[in-house]
Amino acid sequence: MKRILIIEDELVIAEVEKDYLEAGGYAVDVAASGDTGLKKALEEEYDLIILDLMLPKVDGYEICRQVREARNIPILMVTARKEDIDKIRGLGLGADDYITKPFSVGELVARVKAHLSRYDRLTSEHRREPKSELRLRGIRIDQLSRKVFVNEQEVLLTSKEYDLLLFLCNHPNRVFSKDDLFERIWGLDAMGDNATVTVYISKLREKIEANPSKPQYIETIWGVGYRFNV
Repeated sequence: MKRILIIEDELVIAEVEKDYLEAGGYAVDVAASGDTGLKKALEEEYDLIILDLMLPKVDGYEICRQVREARNIPILMVTARKEDIDKIRGLGLGADDYITKPFSVGELVARVKAHLSRYDRLTSEHRREPKSELRLRGIRIDQLSRKVFVNEQEVLLTSKEYDLLLFLCNHPNRVFSKDDLFERIWGLDAMGDNATVTVYISKLREKIEANPSKPQYIETIWGVGYRFNV
């Protein structure tokens, strides 16, 4: 049974989420404050975390940062704010997805199921067909350790940044729309905001491009999407 941690200080919302997820066959714990949630996330084993951003004692951004450093599991942010800067900041710290209040619990459960399914598929494929390295124009991807090197200097990527880069590198010179990339990397067909892709492309460029404002690897094809140039 998959274990899910809900870190949410609005207990009415947390209990509704818990009831629906348990009905879906998941084991669910709830933490009502940031410090308690962070402690549970780091000391116990969970398969996914639903993380509210505005929390007492320790906010969701700090929790996301610390958990991502220690765990490679899906993190779904929940925010009451609609400003893009809050979403960009959370995604930049390593969150996999976000959902804005108010939302339907059915949508939340669907996203949880999609993220867990995709995570299981990726880890299963990784165990079944381990490959060694992928090299493209100064970029070296060690697929066994999930490490990335640019001109032999290691760059640290979040899980989704790595997945996005690997996908683009495995399909060089091919153009993908934001919708294509969102569906393939996040596995949520028409359920989310494809602006997430723009954020991740920007973060990748900051890490792998010599000059992110004039990218040599990940090119924007205006009005169409992105491609990895070789």
